[in-house]
Amino acid sequence: MKISLGELAQKFDAEFQGNSNHQISAVATLDSAKSHHLSFLSNSKYTSLLETTKAGIVILTKENSDSFQGNQIIANDPYVVFAKIAALFQNSKEVIHEIHPNTVIADSAIIGSNVHIGAYSIIGENTVIADGTVLEARVSIGNNCRIGKNCLIKPNVVISDNCTLGENVILHPGCIIGADGFGLARDKDKWVKVPQLGAVVIGDDCEVGANTTIDRGTMDDTVLENDVHLDNQIQIAHNVKIGAHTVMAGCSAVAGSAKIGKNCLIGGGVGIIGHIEVCDNVTLQSMALVTRSIKKPGSYSSVSPLQETSDWRKSAVRIKQLDKIAKRLTRLEKQESKK
Repeated sequence: MKISLGELAQKFDAEFQGNSNHQISAVATLDSAKSHHLSFLSNSKYTSLLETTKAGIVILTKENSDSFQGNQIIANDPYVVFAKIAALFQNSKEVIHEIHPNTVIADSAIIGSNVHIGAYSIIGENTVIADGTVLEARVSIGNNCRIGKNCLIKPNVVISDNCTLGENVILHPGCIIGADGFGLARDKDKWVKVPQLGAVVIGDDCEVGANTTIDRGTMDDTVLENDVHLDNQIQIAHNVKIGAHTVMAGCSAVAGSAKIGKNCLIGGGVGIIGHIEVCDNVTLQSMALVTRSIKKPGSYSSVSPLQETSDWRKSAVRIKQLDKIAKRLTRLEKQESKK
């Protein structure tokens, strides 16, 4: 695929400078780009790269425009425009819409038009797959599922019974949708498994990373609203609700029945305990542990800064002494107040 500067500017209603006929056929970073590449600058601390880059087109802000003499697209947010243009190259890859002969599709399943189903995939009873969806190899979809239009489901994904995907959902390799939630009841000296009778409902334009697991609800459903994006190796437990436009980085974990609001940014390795609520517009910094509900928007952290081991050991000793120190300080304050 080749596209010119003028065509890109027209397609994305963007201001541009330079040769409108210059064509690019791929994207690259500023330091590795050649004349057929498009690149971008969104962080001003890398402005010096504009002096040496060989990129054919660079997306940048009005403020940085004078620092580059070549072909350019001027944007308020270069990274967003870059993402949209890069998607053109991703979506230009031709998909042959076919159902591979080595698949198992239940007679009662309904398959829409222009659906691709790769080798060794399995589609259960009464499952509906809407138009334009692509299932790559070895995808397993259970009974009574609903898969929306134009979804992309990559190899080794498992979607269990009764789960629902909206439109334009991307599921990366190995993710599990609708595994049983971790529900156990103690009966004297043994555990009794609590049946997990709910499902998973995923809204439109969501993305679930590789090897991420979203458990089905115990009675109600586990829900991801529209435009939720989960990174790789995340655990979402039963009955969790995640609001629209929330993003979670890798290795985070959310315990059962927690509710996360809209437009939240959750860093890598964050843990959120069960049965609490995080309001809209909250940022949780990496490795934070959330043990109580958050009712006020803002940025929250709970991790001690990295230290040399010898200093960390000293700090750990002091932490153990905090209770005694606090009690001693209280006694001294009482004594001082009596004087």
